[in-house]
Amino acid sequence: MLSFISFWRAAAIVLNDLGSSAYYVGGIAEKAVGRAAPWFILGVMLFSYAVRAVYVESCAMFTRGGVYRVVKEAMGGVLAKLSVSALMFDYVLTGPISGVSAGQYIVGLISQTAIYFGHPWTPSVSTVNHLAAGIAALITIYFWWRNTRGIHESSDDALRIMYVTTAMVVLLIGWSTFTILTQPKMQRLPPAPAPRNLTFNDDAVGWMPKLLPHSFQEKPADTPAEASAATTEKTAPHYGLVANAGALIGLIGILMAFGHSFLAMSGEESLAQVNRELEYPKHKNLMRAGFIIFLYSLLFTSLVSFFAYAIIPDDVRPQYFDNLISGIALNLAGPMTLKLFFQAFIVIVGFLMLAGAINTSIIGANGVLNRVSEDGVMTDWFRAPHKRFGTTFRMINLIVLLQLLAIIGSRGNTYTLGEAYAFGVIWSFAFKGLAMLVLRFKDKSEREWKVPFNIKLDSNEIPIGIGVIAALLFTVAGINLVTKEVATVSGIVFTIVF
Repeated sequence: MLSFISFWRAAAIVLNDLGSSAYYVGGIAEKAVGRAAPWFILGVMLFSYAVRAVYVESCAMFTRGGVYRVVKEAMGGVLAKLSVSALMFDYVLTGPISGVSAGQYIVGLISQTAIYFGHPWTPSVSTVNHLAAGIAALITIYFWWRNTRGIHESSDDALRIMYVTTAMVVLLIGWSTFTILTQPKMQRLPPAPAPRNLTFNDDAVGWMPKLLPHSFQEKPADTPAEASAATTEKTAPHYGLVANAGALIGLIGILMAFGHSFLAMSGEESLAQVNRELEYPKHKNLMRAGFIIFLYSLLFTSLVSFFAYAIIPDDVRPQYFDNLISGIALNLAGPMTLKLFFQAFIVIVGFLMLAGAINTSIIGANGVLNRVSEDGVMTDWFRAPHKRFGTTFRMINLIVLLQLLAIIGSRGNTYTLGEAYAFGVIWSFAFKGLAMLVLRFKDKSEREWKVPFNIKLDSNEIPIGIGVIAALLFTVAGINLVTKEVATVSGIVFTIVF
């Protein structure tokens, strides 16, 4: 018997994936581009509304408007396979970065609790990373066990998690606002998102200093030396744009920073996957779910970064780059006991969301592989069902094996995983945007809904809105190719092999 879900439940399912990025994107972005990072995260979250509009249009055309189906319809099998490789790269890294981030928060809570009870334990960065990797591996193996047996989380589970998350977010916003209002020194905003305020670390510039040698110069890190030591970056060079580099170079710098914040917009593909389960009227409910997702993620993900900048002292904040929300909790106004309880609440909620994102990544990747295999891309051996549980266990085994290799290869480093993860996110979006643009010219049939800003010229229509979105996505994706060395190399190798 078929059952359908409300837009509230659909939004909860997507937010369990999309909202989890709030736990790690702030630290990754600030480490990459400096203290102006919160503005770029805000920009990415605002732009997410435009990207989501592309997905809504695709869902109005196809019951399941995922990347593979849309790209294949628009541009053929070869580019569809390429887009699936980018999407699989996204899914393969969603699990590891979520698991490692959950591990970082758990280790941070244990350390802080031990200090509170008079048993100081301050593990080194490598120790924390290794412990976080171990926790991530255990969570991944657990969800491998569940998915092999066909045990999936229901929309009820997702809705309950979002109830608890909402309580945490409301408390975080309220307590942070009170702290800022009562302490004048915390009433500050990050530096403006201007080229002069960008401070890229060595990993964030990639090959740019070699391609544009007269446009970048070494500059001091935004963080003091003692804070940099805490993040093991005291010897790594940092780069800024030359003062009179020109408007074009300044724009490139802005787009670089925008690209390093793009992983805040993960989880959009989940919207296409839940579309077929939405109750009637499907399109209206999809629009409602999309708006709830936009508003919730805009407030949660963006405000975390702004609160972290305002509340956590500059010389202390780098210590919390891997568990930024815990850092906010420990620097709020109030007694330490109360703050420690709030940190525990944050970690529990984070564990539920981040663990859920691991599960979603396995389910999503398995779904993509099943659709691809229907076209003969993968052999029947991979599609063979489990004799007892009826699941495509070999595909699940492959996905989980790749995720475990990513966890081991990263050694629990959230930043490394985040930079690679952003590669898959941006390229899957770029292919989706281009495919929908091509379909505007290839398939001129009536649509239930279109991305706005279209100009009519006689019998033709010029899709300005979707064209601008696709162009910006490919521009950022292209800049990411030359600024994310590890992500580019690993992404290209993954695409060729996969």
